[in-house]
Amino acid sequence: MSEQTSKNKRPSMKDVAELAGVSRTTVSFVINKVPDSNIPPETQERVWTAVEELGYRPNVLAQGLRSQQTRTIGFISDEIATTPHAGRIIQGAQDQAWQHNNLILLVNTGGDQNMKKAAVDMMLDRQVDGLVYATMYHREVHPPEMVHQVPTVLLDCFVADRSLPSIIPDEVNGGRQATEFLLQKGHRRIGFINDIDPIPARYGRLQGYQQALAAYAISFDEELTVYQETDPAGGYDGAMALMKLSNPPTALFCFNDRMAMGAYDALRKLNLSIPDDVAIVGFDNQELISANLHPGLTTVALPHYEMGQWAVKKLLQIIDDDENGQESEVVQHMIDCPLVCRDSA
Repeated sequence: MSEQTSKNKRPSMKDVAELAGVSRTTVSFVINKVPDSNIPPETQERVWTAVEELGYRPNVLAQGLRSQQTRTIGFISDEIATTPHAGRIIQGAQDQAWQHNNLILLVNTGGDQNMKKAAVDMMLDRQVDGLVYATMYHREVHPPEMVHQVPTVLLDCFVADRSLPSIIPDEVNGGRQATEFLLQKGHRRIGFINDIDPIPARYGRLQGYQQALAAYAISFDEELTVYQETDPAGGYDGAMALMKLSNPPTALFCFNDRMAMGAYDALRKLNLSIPDDVAIVGFDNQELISANLHPGLTTVALPHYEMGQWAVKKLLQIIDDDENGQESEVVQHMIDCPLVCRDSA
């Protein structure tokens, strides 16, 4: 093969066979490590030397069709790839996949149902070994029925009949930890600026808030819980409403860090100091916000990296079980949301 050809043409199995002085069948047997092929070690060495010299790359898809595994995982999300949390989720998934010599094939659907179906179709056409189906926030989902054709794990979401394994954050424990932290600091009137939308996090974090109050023998006071949009404007309005009560709270638990940022502005407008006059705890640990507020925001972390990692680890386990003829348990896993202490409480 000429030097010009080697520069412009992708090396083929035929090229490897010619350089090694063997048949293409022999090259195929060596590269695919076919058992009981009885190819002498010195012949195998010639083949691998030719592979390295030419820079030959086997057709992974064709190998996958033979072995029934392509070492490729489909990762389908709604809007997760455009959210501040996406990097950590995808990094966790990718690191876990790479650790086991698997590749992530990522599609962001923008929440479009038709695109979700098309994405699953394309993933199956490309013979992915399994799917991770992820959402930008914890909620119930209705994925295309075809996801049941391959091992599938849900990330930050669940299906109503719990027929697919999933990983979700422990919202209740997160809300309890945030509230307990304020209670341990001596606060007894704690306002909760909650999400106005009817999603699992709204109810879970409220339940955790109520559990913490009950543990300290404090009655739940409905006027200390307000519902707002989950943005800085919502946090501002919520804090203003709570601080205008005849007996205002001495601490605020905010549904997320964006709302906490708005609450900071409200308290400053009221000439109240954080945390001396009013303490604040957020939720999410969205570091662009929480670590850069002054004072730094104490918050509950959503463990995005660990969620991505767990989803792929579980998926690979299911794939291995299927390969070995074993049935995997359909697990609904809740992951702990740790408290990150800074200076706002």
